Amino acid sequence: MYLSPTEEDRLRIFLAAELARRARGDGVRLNVPEATALICDEMHRAARAGGSLDQVAAAGRAAVSQDDLMDGVAPLLAEIRLEVLLGDGMRLVVLRDPLAPDSGSTGLSSTGLSSTGGSHAGAGDEPGRIRRPDREIPLGAGLARRRIRVTSRSARPIRVSSHYPFWRVNPRLEFDRAAATGYRLDIPAGESIRWAPGEVRDVDLVAVRAAAPDPG
Repeated sequence: MYLSPTEEDRLRIFLAAELARRARGDGVRLNVPEATALICDEMHRAARAGGSLDQVAAAGRAAVSQDDLMDGVAPLLAEIRLEVLLGDGMRLVVLRDPLAPDSGSTGLSSTGLSSTGGSHAGAGDEPGRIRRPDREIPLGAGLARRRIRVTSRSARPIRVSSHYPFWRVNPRLEFDRAAATGYRLDIPAGESIRWAPGEVRDVDLVAVRAAAPDPG
């Protein structure tokens, strides 16, 4: 049986979540990887059952409570990002403060790390805090880049998120896949690009890992 990289990731999440369920069933409080795996697994499960984006986010929020966690874990779960397959294609679900059921901060987001630094996980010096540097940080410095034209042949909208391997996207997106091999969309982490049915877009790609210098 062949499993794609996406399917392998899904299986790893499921196995980690099953271990977390066993630990919780034994009365053991969860650590960060266990809690994260449980939340992600429940979101994948809701998506597989045909749930909407809001239903997927709600499933993630209901997966774990603060009482399930070891001391000090809750501040480290400030945000969880997960790509799930919905009826209209791959979507990025962003849960901010996933332990707060009624916070309402769910769904697609264009925020995240940018060229001027990171976002704060919270005030104070709690574990996992990200501090803003006093200098600009270039995104993807030294990585090869290229531009390609992409045409949607789908009858439904297609959305591709920032770090998805572009040469493996929906086959109804028509473009030079050989030229895109080893590249992803050159957009900030967490953002995505949407193609309407029949839409043609020129998009910029950046190498997934260090490659030969860009001739441009």
